[in-house]
Amino acid sequence: QVQLVESGGGLVQPGGSLTLSCSASGRSVSINDMGWYRQAPGNQRELVATITRDGTTTYADSVKGRFTISRDNAKNTVYLQMNSLKPEDAAVYYCNGRYRVLTTLRLDAAWGQGTQVTVSS
Repeated sequence: QVQLVESGGGLVQPGGSLTLSCSASGRSVSINDMGWYRQAPGNQRELVATITRDGTTTYADSVKGRFTISRDNAKNTVYLQMNSLKPEDAAVYYCNGRYRVLTTLRLDAAWGQGTQVTVSS
């Protein structure tokens, strides 16, 4: 019932910056926590950052001080500002959104399709 559409991935040199965006759409839902995960080839999907509806954030140790997650509740959009990118940050980045269906109060989660981030000179 919720669709997440990511944008903003691409190729960047080490030390560069990228901003990812993820917009959520759905009827009769309330979007709660949103977050970013990533998966590099041969690795499991891992948490990058999360943000609650009231703006409380968490970060993986590997990105603390370099990445910033933020959201615009009016637009149901979450952002990931990535600075000082390293080759090891290269991965497919996935947006995740947890939501409540207002008609049934059921909690559920949705994933975006993923956006590729490549860090290379």
